[in-house]
Order: sequence, then C-alpha cells, then structure tokens
Amino acid sequence: MIRDMFKSRIKWAALLGLMFSLASLAVHLLLAKVSTTELVKHGLVNVFVDDMGTSLLGTKGVAHRKLWDKVKSLESLLPYSNPRTPFPDPSERSNGFIYAKISGGFEKIRTSIADLVVVSRLLNATLVIPELQESGRSRGISPKYSSFSYIYDVEQFRAALKRDVGIVKSLPTKYKEGKKKKLFPTLKPASSASPSYYAKEVLPLLKKSKVIELVISDGGCLQNILPRRWVEYQRLRCRVAFQALRFRSEIVDLGHQMVRRLRASGQPYLAYHPGLVMDTLAYHGCAELFQELHTELIQHWRRMKMIKRKIVGDELSVDSHARKLDGSCPLMPEEVGLILRSLGYPPTTRIYLAGAETFGGQRVVIPLRAMYTNLVDRTSLCSKRELLNLVGPEAPFENDPVQPPPAKSVHQQKEEWDKAGPRPRPLPPPPGRPLYRYEKEGWYGKILEKDVEPEPSPNDMREQAHRLLWAALDYLVSVEAEAFIPGFHNDGSLWPDFSSLVMGHRLHEMASWRTYRPNRKYVAGLFSKSSENLYHPKHKWTLSLQEHLNKSLGEDGLLRELKRSKSASFLSYPIPECSCRSADSANVLSLVYRDMEDCPQWMENSIKPEMEEDIASENEPHMDEEQFYERGERDEVEGNEMMPLIDLDVEMDLDD
Repeated sequence: MIRDMFKSRIKWAALLGLMFSLASLAVHLLLAKVSTTELVKHGLVNVFVDDMGTSLLGTKGVAHRKLWDKVKSLESLLPYSNPRTPFPDPSERSNGFIYAKISGGFEKIRTSIADLVVVSRLLNATLVIPELQESGRSRGISPKYSSFSYIYDVEQFRAALKRDVGIVKSLPTKYKEGKKKKLFPTLKPASSASPSYYAKEVLPLLKKSKVIELVISDGGCLQNILPRRWVEYQRLRCRVAFQALRFRSEIVDLGHQMVRRLRASGQPYLAYHPGLVMDTLAYHGCAELFQELHTELIQHWRRMKMIKRKIVGDELSVDSHARKLDGSCPLMPEEVGLILRSLGYPPTTRIYLAGAETFGGQRVVIPLRAMYTNLVDRTSLCSKRELLNLVGPEAPFENDPVQPPPAKSVHQQKEEWDKAGPRPRPLPPPPGRPLYRYEKEGWYGKILEKDVEPEPSPNDMREQAHRLLWAALDYLVSVEAEAFIPGFHNDGSLWPDFSSLVMGHRLHEMASWRTYRPNRKYVAGLFSKSSENLYHPKHKWTLSLQEHLNKSLGEDGLLRELKRSKSASFLSYPIPECSCRSADSANVLSLVYRDMEDCPQWMENSIKPEMEEDIASENEPHMDEEQFYERGERDEVEGNEMMPLIDLDVEMDLDD
C-alpha cells in the first residue's frame, strides 16, 4: 500500500515537472520570437565602432566643428517659398482636365510632378493625380497602393496645393469612357517646353476637348529657367517638391527610424551617394573604369541603344580615362574615401551609403569600406521584415522553371544515326545543359543568354518598383544628414539626378548644413598627379584638396552650381526664388544674397533661439590647427588598428 502511494506520488511529481518544463520552453520560445525582432530593430545602433576618445566624453572641439559645424556664411539663408505677390486661388471654372503618365525613376518622377503642377496652373486646368509607370499595377506591386500612393501621400499632395491648383483623384465619370477609347488628344512635351508652347499649342486643344493626356518621359515637361515675371511659378515648383510631395507615412516613419539609429550615442553621420547608374555611365562613356564584364554591359547593351535612339551622338567606344579627367565620369568610392581622409574624417565616421542602384555591386565599395568601417546602407540599418512591411503584401509570381528539351523517341534516334554519314566517326558532343533559375539571375546569366539586353521579366519590373521605395528612404536619410557628399552630380546630361535633388533640398531647407560640391575635373586632376602614392600623399596635395572641398561648401561652390545645375534642374538650385535672407545678413558681402529678399518678421523671431544656441557653442575651448591635424592622423591610425578583420575580407556574391 505504502509502495503504491509512493509510486503514484513520483508519477505526479514527474508529470508536474514535465508540465513546468513545457511551460518554460514555450515562454522561452515566445520571448525569443519577440526579442529577435526587437534586437534587429533596436540593436542595430550597436554595430558602429565608435571613437572612444570623443563619443564618450561628448567634447566638441575644433576638430569636431571643422567636420560637422554649419557653414557660417549661409546661416542667414532661410526657406521661404510662399507667394510674395498676389497669387489668386485657382478658378472654379477651369479649362479642363489634365491627366498624365510619367515614366522614369525616382528623380524623373519628382521633377516631372513639379512641372506638371505648374503647367496645370498655367493652363487653369484641373490636375488628375498622375499615373507613375514605374509603380503601376502591371508591375506586380501590392494591391494596397495605387501607382502614386506607392511612394507619396495623396491627401497631403492635394491639401498642400489646394490654393494653387485644383486636384482630383480621377476623371469625372462622363470622361472615363472617352479615356478608355482614347478619344482625347495625347501630347508628349519635351523637358524644355516653354510657356508659350502651352499657351499656343496645348491650351486650344484643352478648351476644345476638355481633357488632354500628357506623356512625360524626359524628367520634366517645362523649361527650368523661366523669365523673371514668372518667378511665382518657380516658387510653386518649390512648394510642390518641398511641401506637397511628402512620402507616405510608412516610408517617413522608417526613414526617421534609420536617422535615429545613425545618430545613436549622439554621433553625427555623413551621407554619400555614388551615382553609379548604368544609364549615366553609358551616356558619358565611362565603361572602361569597370571590369571587362561591366564594360560589356555598358557599351553593348545600354550605350549602343542610346546611339540608335540618337540620345548619344558619339562613338560607341571612347577613352573613359580621358572622360574622367574631363570631369564627365563619377568619383569612385575609393576616391571619395581618400577625399574624406584628407578632410580629416576619422575611420569611425558613420557613413550612410545611398543609392538603390550601385553599378558594379559591392566590389567597387570594398576600398571605401576598408577605410571606414561604419559604412552602412538600408539593408544593414533595417531588418528584412521592416523592408517587407514597406513593400506590402504582393502576390507571388507563377513558377517559370526552365524546361529540359523533349526526349527523342527510339525511331528518331535511329533515323539520326542512319543519316549521320560514314563510320567510324567521333561521338557527338553531349547536349547542352539547360540553365537553371539561379544561373539566369544577375548580369552573368543575361550575358550568357543573349547578346542584347533582354526585356525585363515580371520580377525585374517589380524590383524596379521597389527601387522607388529604396530611393525614397535614401532621399530622406540623405537630406537629414549632417554632411553630404555626391559621387556624381551635375553631369551635363540635362537629366535630373539623385544627388542634385538632395543638394537642392538641403540648400532650400538648411542651407548652412555641410554639403560638399566637388568639381570632378579638378579632383580628377589632383588624383592623376598623385596616382602612385594616393594613400600617402604629400602635404601640399592634401592642402589643395582640403581647400577646394572647404570652398565648395560656401559661395564658390554655390556659384559654380548656379552656372551648371540650375539650367538642368531648377530644384537642384532653388535660390534666390525660394529663399529669403535674415536681418543679420546685411554685413555679409556675398553674391549669394545679392538678389534675395528679406525674410518676414515672423521668421526672424523664430530663428533667434537657434542663433543663441550656436553662439553658446562657440564659447567652448579651441585647439590650434596643428593639434587638429595631429589628432586626425592619430585617430586614423587607431581606427585602422581596431578595424575588425571581417570587414576587410568579405566574400562577395558573383551576381553583385
């Protein structure tokens, strides 16, 4: 009896212990599932290798100020794009409706929408929310979004421009049938179209048919430089680009989260956009700067197509190195790393690598990553789940496996054998192995299949739509950065480029933040003179590069951009039309403020607290110039010693 009771107690104790073990295992699995996401989401801020000599102490001496402080000569430049002259609300009796189809990447979409709003105002027309070809439903995007709402906030767009132009989400019902039957006139205006073209050619058609369609593919539909009497229309462009075109909330939230992660521990960061885009490289003939395979892609795929379409009037093969010395080719990531080193940025500087497309893959970034271990991009700042949530639910594509050749019957094999000719003869070569799916992805597989660039697959088109989202994230992070340096901007192609738009936005919103504007021709000449000892240049060479880059931050750089950028894209240089000068700029003798109006009084009152904080920060102890450079060299050596080996020896994917 006692033995049976003892055994039953042991069984109950064992059962109870098993139940506790299962409960503990379930709790641990639940915690692991929740904490994994949180660690990925919030633990990313700890991946940076910080400079322990400065970040923990929080000191901001002359070394820090020389690298991150605002440009004093531009602090009086403030954003002000409101109308200055009577600018009446849009008329209730419009001349008709304009609906547009916009093709191209992120940069072309942004400039085209700004032009489209101005054209609608010029024609006193009601604008239908434009259709973006890169993010249409045919691209396989999430059904949650329309083409425009895939990246932009529709309600903000309408609300911000309600006093400038009438905007509707779709055509009235009575015109929809005519749109389907293509009864309305379709126009393809050039990016250099003048206001007189719209007044003489387009307005009569609009009044007659009440609806017109515009197909915009050149990155704009209105000339960038307008007569002085049209200055209010230039300010309207600024209101569109800097106020109305706000990204949808999911993009904004994730972009701000990325900025907070970059600024963790109170550290500033620098944004860098390489500008290595195949179209631009093909246009300028920069193919030979890359490996032989990449040269083939640029020359025989993209550049040949441009020559056939008469976009390029030059020969197929050109001297890329001569083009680089002429400033027509980009600064490579290695060269940008050497520039930052010469300026004194320590190896632990946090650098955000922007660019949804970097031609050449990770190979071209390896030298920069070796110099700066804290080089990150969206994939290292965001978890996969965060990026997938941004994309939204998408329907999977149907499987398209590569089918093997059909098997031959015995009769067919016998016939081939009888027709093969006299014997003895060598055995026929083995049949070619079909290419598997993973071999067809990437540039290598495409070159193996065809000699010309193939048509994009459904998956390729979906990835092109995704690039709009990645470009929007990069744009937000680049605009918010304490410093920005472009690898390729203002290239003379008359196409809007990412870096120029970022620089124009920074010039409008916060002109005094550090935006480097390197003259590629001058910098390429310096590198060619010191090609044998780039990593140990002479002191005179370093001083020349420092002087050029520091001057590019202020008036010298702005005047050069005025001559080259504004004619290609107004949004890349929106001053003086969309800015004003504060009262304390009266003593600044500068060409930048020559044609600029004074800011209204309410703006003057709002900037006084910020000016007082800046004055207080200037009263901190200084170190002399010699100590600054000695400190920069010491940080560089220490940073190289503490560089993790995993960052120096990275196995790259062949498809990059």
